[in-house]
Amino acid sequence: MTTADPILMSVFARTFKSITDEMSISVQKTTRSPILCEAKDFVTGLYDAEGNMLEQTENLPILAFSLAPVCRYIREFFDGDIHEGDVIFHNDVFSMGNQNNDVAVYRPVFHKGELVAWTAVKGHQADIGGAVPGGYNPNATEVWQEAIRIPPVKVVEKGKLRRDVWDLIFANIRLDIVQHDMRAQMGACTIGARRITELLDKYGLETFQVHKEALFEATRRMMEAEIATIPNGTYSGEGMVYFDGHHQGTEFTIRVDITVEDRRIKFDYSRTDAQTDGFVNGTFTSSASATILTLLQMVNPDMPHNEGMVQPVEIVIPEGTILNASYPKATTFGNHLCPPNADAIIRALAPVIPDRVTAGWNNLLCSLTTGVDPEKGDKYVDIGFMGLKGGSGAMRGTDGYDHIGMIDASGGVLDQDYEMFEQQTPHRLVRHEYIPDSAGAGQWRGGLGVVTEFVIGSENTQFVTFGDGDFEPAFGLFGGHDSILNIIKLTYPDGTEVVPRNKDLIMGVPRGTFYHQLAGGGGGYGDPKSRDRKLLAQEVRDGIITAQAARELYGYEA
Repeated sequence: MTTADPILMSVFARTFKSITDEMSISVQKTTRSPILCEAKDFVTGLYDAEGNMLEQTENLPILAFSLAPVCRYIREFFDGDIHEGDVIFHNDVFSMGNQNNDVAVYRPVFHKGELVAWTAVKGHQADIGGAVPGGYNPNATEVWQEAIRIPPVKVVEKGKLRRDVWDLIFANIRLDIVQHDMRAQMGACTIGARRITELLDKYGLETFQVHKEALFEATRRMMEAEIATIPNGTYSGEGMVYFDGHHQGTEFTIRVDITVEDRRIKFDYSRTDAQTDGFVNGTFTSSASATILTLLQMVNPDMPHNEGMVQPVEIVIPEGTILNASYPKATTFGNHLCPPNADAIIRALAPVIPDRVTAGWNNLLCSLTTGVDPEKGDKYVDIGFMGLKGGSGAMRGTDGYDHIGMIDASGGVLDQDYEMFEQQTPHRLVRHEYIPDSAGAGQWRGGLGVVTEFVIGSENTQFVTFGDGDFEPAFGLFGGHDSILNIIKLTYPDGTEVVPRNKDLIMGVPRGTFYHQLAGGGGGYGDPKSRDRKLLAQEVRDGIITAQAARELYGYEA
């Protein structure tokens, strides 16, 4: 019987990671939507025959643990009917999906006639049907108003494209670009399947299985060791959600009770508020993924991302809560419940592991524009990644990252290139720069936020906003200060000023409207008066902190 060799186990671990990285590069280079090829709003993954995670490349961390649950569901759904050459699509939030727009491709991998693995890619599509172009519908109350649901379905069977299924799906999606992007995801899965087959040809199935299990076990022990450094006990925290899109003034509380017992950790959300009547709900998968990605920020960053990592972690999210809505509730906003979820976890654990938590990150306030480019006559959808990226929270010994984005992206969402923004939309960019004093003050300050301004270039533009960043700034820790609130404002050509609600749908925005957005910074950590004086002097010279703020907040006279 083959026994695990530590060196070969490392080879397998590195190879798994190189496969998902190569798949990621393929998606980035072959997709057409800026959501994928520029912002990198996708994840690539490799799984064993049972759907257990071998490795992932999480360009967008909120997608980090959204593929494995669906892989296991598909494995059971098609049990006995999985064949070489099959390709399966899925986005259904009520069969372990995380968000309607996040459409996944799964490809089973066979070796000598036996199912041995799966490759998968999930990416945010520019449109997914439903009542509103782009998929974000603040008026939605049920899933059918948001998207076309795609439960597990074979679009390719035994190597042959099922044209009837393909046409059925894409007849319900507005933009042709989505077909091309889905083909790119399929291509990346093919690359991953090819690489895992080469690995099995080299080492054999038995060696693969033995070292896979050894890798899971080693990773489990690594996570257990990290958990063991947290004192045993139960710790509680809260995060807030503001406005469900329908009832002005509504507020909802995410409550987590974290129990640490030796080498295991449990996140229990049983006391979280009930689901809403709007689209401000999550799914179990999106909420659990948010929990995992927040935990990962507090543990060894060199830990492999495989099934062993999540084995010591238990997550309880009762159905019917805002984090795990019941069928057929609307859930498109669910991924963006990650920030208040993360806030609750950070607040719970900050007293016991102060060296490993950050202050609050900028809360999301995002906009989405859709319309017809008057020069090209083409439909476009643009998610304003450039404008939504505020700063991250500081931690002990380290300032926050400037202009990194919301915590569920954790730097994974990249900016749109300025010239590509103007090529792919009819808008004209006017201004995009850091905001002085936008970071929460502290011994270690938060990351800076940004201001973004552009002129809308299409007539009858549809404008959507979603987020909570205009209600609550990123919070400071241990004497650190909060940051600033987010702002979005539209100024129409006739001078009319419109400040959208934080979840809003505005129709008929005219061409020539001036768009102004502030994305706040991250929260500060520690007493600002303890900040390094030489560093403060340099930041005042550079315009990062104004002389007035340096004097009033930091006690520093320039």
